[in-house]
Amino acid sequence: MTVLQRIANELGVRERQVQAAVELLDGGATVPFIARYRKEATEELDDAQLRTLEERLRYLRELEERRGVILESIRSQGKLDEALEAQIMEADSKARLEDIYLPYKPKRRTKAQIAREAGLEPLADAILADPGYDVTAHTAEELDGARAILIERFSEDADLIGALRELMWNRGHVTSKVREGKETEGAKFSDYFDFAEPFTKLPSHRILALFRGEKEEILDLVLEPGEENYEERIAVHFGCGGSWLLDTVRLTWKTRVLFRIGADLRGRLFATAEDEAVRVFAANLRDLLLAAPAGTRPTLGLDPGFRTGVKVAVVDATGKVVATETIYPHVPAHKWDESLAVLAVLCQKHKVELVAIGNGTASRETDKLAGDLIKKYPMLSLTKIVVSEAGASVYSASAYASAELPDLNVSLRGAVSIARRLQDPLAELVKIDPKSIGVGQYQHDLAESKLSRSLDAVVEDCVNAVGVDVNTASVPLLTRVSGIGESLAMNIVAHRDANGPFRTRTAIKEVPRLGPKAFEQCAGFLRIPDGDNPLDASGVHPEAYPVVRRIMQAAGTEVIGNSTALRKLKPADFADDTFGIPTVTDIFKELEKPGRDPRPAFQTATFADGVEELKDLVPGLILEGVVTNVAAFGAFVDIGVHQDGLVHVSAMSRTFIKDPREVVKPGDVVRVKVLEVDIPRKRISLTLRLEDDHTTASADKPTSGKREPGGRPQQNRGGQRRESTPAPANSAMADALRRAGLSK
Repeated sequence: MTVLQRIANELGVRERQVQAAVELLDGGATVPFIARYRKEATEELDDAQLRTLEERLRYLRELEERRGVILESIRSQGKLDEALEAQIMEADSKARLEDIYLPYKPKRRTKAQIAREAGLEPLADAILADPGYDVTAHTAEELDGARAILIERFSEDADLIGALRELMWNRGHVTSKVREGKETEGAKFSDYFDFAEPFTKLPSHRILALFRGEKEEILDLVLEPGEENYEERIAVHFGCGGSWLLDTVRLTWKTRVLFRIGADLRGRLFATAEDEAVRVFAANLRDLLLAAPAGTRPTLGLDPGFRTGVKVAVVDATGKVVATETIYPHVPAHKWDESLAVLAVLCQKHKVELVAIGNGTASRETDKLAGDLIKKYPMLSLTKIVVSEAGASVYSASAYASAELPDLNVSLRGAVSIARRLQDPLAELVKIDPKSIGVGQYQHDLAESKLSRSLDAVVEDCVNAVGVDVNTASVPLLTRVSGIGESLAMNIVAHRDANGPFRTRTAIKEVPRLGPKAFEQCAGFLRIPDGDNPLDASGVHPEAYPVVRRIMQAAGTEVIGNSTALRKLKPADFADDTFGIPTVTDIFKELEKPGRDPRPAFQTATFADGVEELKDLVPGLILEGVVTNVAAFGAFVDIGVHQDGLVHVSAMSRTFIKDPREVVKPGDVVRVKVLEVDIPRKRISLTLRLEDDHTTASADKPTSGKREPGGRPQQNRGGQRRESTPAPANSAMADALRRAGLSK
């Protein structure tokens, strides 16, 4: 089967669809461009199919390249006959190819080679051919040489090794034991201190956890072959009989085959787990990037901290930094009231609408500060939201952040990033290496190239699905647009800075080194709101503008945003040899809602008052939270206590759920019930099935005046009693508040 035929079979599509896609990819087209603007060519392969096609094409081309190298190697040895060549040509995986090549692979001189050079191969053949052969007639040295030849032959038989590998995969299991004296140090791996599970039932997260525990020298792993008699299968395969040959078979299994298959299955386990981990990370990243944007609203960003203070940044509706500050509301400074006053002045002066709070250290305390700000100054009409700050520190210290915010120190840049990622998560998160965003499982154990390739594809797909305003986009955002690399992105921004905003898409052609091919790939994904041509703000590609003109002529009126006029027309009436019905249908959708954003509407979660630490949680409590991460085994939810809780997949629905993403995705606001709290291990077990237990308390009506042990009124994190209506800290601040109209 050809590469194209194999891919077509795997995808369940026609070979001509695959051929068209491969020709476009080889011609420099990107997956987003092909999926969006070349539907007729591929007969509507979607972006997911195209990504799979692209990955399989890479693998199969690497396989063909390796096949050629192996054929040439064996041919140069003078050992390539028709049967062997046919066997190599039929190999359908890299593992099978290497199994076949192993006997011919150049290697260091082995005992078997030395024995062959000593003329002992005929003896080995004779013993194997006659189970009753009298081996006592030969010296120990001769028999050792014959045995070395047979062990090598047995252990390098491609068909046998392939069969035994599959047998052990289906019948074997992994066991793990804690190393002596490592119980306390490796407490996080306690689930695997005495563990056993079949290979075929191991989920990806357990495989990665086991390998991590072994790498950290906490666990000892053993791959057990199971109850099957593998030695007997080797003996039957080669027709071995007699005690000497059976001893040879036993040595072959114990010293060569078991070791080799064990190594292969380790690789297979990791590859299986890695594929799933990459898939989960990519899916979570997609959801995070396509999270609902709060929009163009002035935003206050708070990067929480204790001793070093809370870093404050105000950005206007466009994301421009208009003010920064550092406040010290928490321990050890305890400047709560003064901090409130500073924030109030900033919010009033810059007409702030949203308060974005990073979810790191001191987040809950800072969230309470924002709550007090809202309560004391209702005239500000603020809304507070806790957002993930994953990757913010990476961005802050990056070269791009230094160039973008040269006048701010690293700590204040983090507050800016937190504010901007609330306004538009996609535009801000593209500035960060996807691996640093932290929505994967064991991502640091995965192959760098494989993970990066997958995550980069997700970012590219998301950016192009939403579209990019070419007059406001940053270099990192433009870099992810189809057909635009980093150098072109820098050229676009430089041209924009020197000549002002682009008025039309065709003006983008004036950017140095942006040729016809790049324009073809990028133009449909670049938006120009309020430009000279209203179509430039839509997802209609410039090459299809003539189609729109024909639609307008037929309608006899303006059709952009005119659903009534468009619904009287049929896409099929405007299709031709260049633009088929699928593309024209897309054009109709764009004209009906030009520049539509595929992301969901913005919503927020409200953390319960009085629930701030693990010790505040009790089974039965019902809380609102935000899904921060989804793994193969469940979803993690931020409920405002510095430690995400886990909703296991079994606690998500009354019906069977195979993939947690069927129920939730990162960014979702959910209501959960606390099932169990393990304070020493910092584990919180949650359920989405709120009706499971009707006898426990609910956080819907949080108690007030909660007391600490001993009956003392509960204090804030700084150890100070907090008044219900805090006053300005000093007369100067009070004067500033009065001038801002926020205090009498």
